[in-house]
Amino acid sequence: MAILDAPPPKASRGGGVKAIRTAGELLITAGLVVLLFVVYELYVTDLFSAQKQASATSALDNDWANGRQLHPELIDGKAFAKLYIPSFGADYHFTIQEGTDAAALEVGPGHYKGTALPGEPGNFAVAGHRVGKGAPFNDIDLLNSCDAIVVETQTDYFVYRVLPHDDEIANWATGKGKQPQCARVSTLRTNAPDGGAYAKTTGREIVSPTQGDVVSPVPHQPVDILPTAQEVSLLTLTTCHPRFSDRQRLIVHAVLTDQYPKTPGSTYAQLLQAIGEG
Repeated sequence: MAILDAPPPKASRGGGVKAIRTAGELLITAGLVVLLFVVYELYVTDLFSAQKQASATSALDNDWANGRQLHPELIDGKAFAKLYIPSFGADYHFTIQEGTDAAALEVGPGHYKGTALPGEPGNFAVAGHRVGKGAPFNDIDLLNSCDAIVVETQTDYFVYRVLPHDDEIANWATGKGKQPQCARVSTLRTNAPDGGAYAKTTGREIVSPTQGDVVSPVPHQPVDILPTAQEVSLLTLTTCHPRFSDRQRLIVHAVLTDQYPKTPGSTYAQLLQAIGEG
C-alpha cells in the first residue's frame, strides 16, 4: 500500500502562544487582586469596624454610667450618642462619633462638626459608609416617609421621622399625611409663593458631592436665612450613591417629632412601645 507523503510542518507559533499565555496569566492575577480587594472592602473592613464599634459603644456606656458625659465636650473621634432605626430591626444600633474623617467613619456614623446636636434647632447631620467599614447606612434608601429614626443621648431619646418624599408633597395632607405615624410630620412648606425656607427640603434626595448645603441649618439655604429660634430641628443622614461608588450622595432628611427624657430603668424597648414601633 502506498504511503502518503506527510504534510509540511507548520511554522512555529511558540512566540504568539507564549504571549497569549502571559497575557492570560496577568489577567487572572489582576482578577484575583480585584477579588481580594472586594473581599477586603466588603468583609474584612466590616470585621475591623465591628470591633471598633463595640469598643466605642462600651466606652460610651461606661461614660454614661459614671456621669461623665452629662454635658459632653465633643472630641474628634469620640462617641457621644447612639442611632437606632426601628424599621431595620432590633439589632440595628450604632454609636455616633464626632467628625466625618476616615478614622471616625471606620468606627461608625460620624457627626458633621459644627452642625446641630440632637434635639437642637437646626440640622443634626450624620455621615456613614454604605459599603464596607460596617456599612451603617447601606439601606437608608429603603427608608419611607414617617419612618422613625431614634437618637439616644445620656439624658434623652430624640425621635425623628423621615420627611415626605418629593412625589408625596402635593397630596400630603389628604394622602399619607393622614396616617397615625405621620401625625407630626409636615411638608414644612408655608403659604409663601416660593414655599418658604424649607421648600427645597424633602425626605430623600440625591445630590452631587459638592452640595454641602444639604447639611446647612436649613438645607440648601444660606446659613443665616432664619434666626436659630425659627429653625426646625432636623436630622440629616448622608452616604455615597450608588452603592460601590462615590459619584453622588444619597440624603435623608427627618424632622424631630418627640423627645423622651430617660428615667432610671427606662429602656429602648419601652420607647418603641411608646412611639408605636414595638
